[in-house]
Amino acid sequence: MIEVRMFPCLRDNYGFLAHDADSGETAAIDTPDADEILRQADSAGWTITQIWNTHWHPDHAGGNDKLKAATGALITAPEGEGSKIPAADRRVSEGDRVALGKSEAVVIGTGGHTLGHIAYHLPADGVAFVGDTLFALGCGRLFEGTPAQMWDSLSKLRALPADTTVYCAHEYTQANARFALSVDPANTALQDYAAEVDRKRANDEPTVPTTIGREQAANPFLRADAADLQAAIGMAGAAPAEVFAEVRQRKDNF
Repeated sequence: MIEVRMFPCLRDNYGFLAHDADSGETAAIDTPDADEILRQADSAGWTITQIWNTHWHPDHAGGNDKLKAATGALITAPEGEGSKIPAADRRVSEGDRVALGKSEAVVIGTGGHTLGHIAYHLPADGVAFVGDTLFALGCGRLFEGTPAQMWDSLSKLRALPADTTVYCAHEYTQANARFALSVDPANTALQDYAAEVDRKRANDEPTVPTTIGREQAANPFLRADAADLQAAIGMAGAAPAEVFAEVRQRKDNF
């Protein structure tokens, strides 16, 4: 089993280190802040041997060069991001596998936030690193992809086992909860989740990680095919991708 170390960095990002004790290998999942990542690895007594990028945005790949210079880490990046992550040593796409010691991650294509965005799912460890595709009670903005593409990507993540621990890359949950309640106000799972988020943030506690099961029940972006949500926004019987597009547009203007 891998050990995951999560820590805040930049304004609202989270950094993640995944460590395999048997092999001594450690992967940095994205590189929002190379200095903080190095401090965290040093504090844990871990040596960073790999970098796994989810997409090209600077708060996810901007520390690649500095971290590689400091550690010699092998950089794995999405094939679909092309030359936007120039330091990549290997490029992967959906269905490819990436090893960290004896643990293995399956690459899931999750385009939408960016066209080539990917997630890393470690099925034996029950863990998924989802970058900016899925957030606790939210999802990423569509900077490059289409609503249909993003709905397809979220549907892949939603289909993972319900007990999968989901490491998303930003602390956006409280704002996401406020919006979610505006489109799905009768959802009791969401009401309870939002109240818990408020309690945690009042104590400056993180709301990440989450689980697939929890998001299935409460995240409106995963519920675009749910009849009660469709009715709540006046789109009963509409195609899920169209419902998703409407919910995403409402969030953009919230």
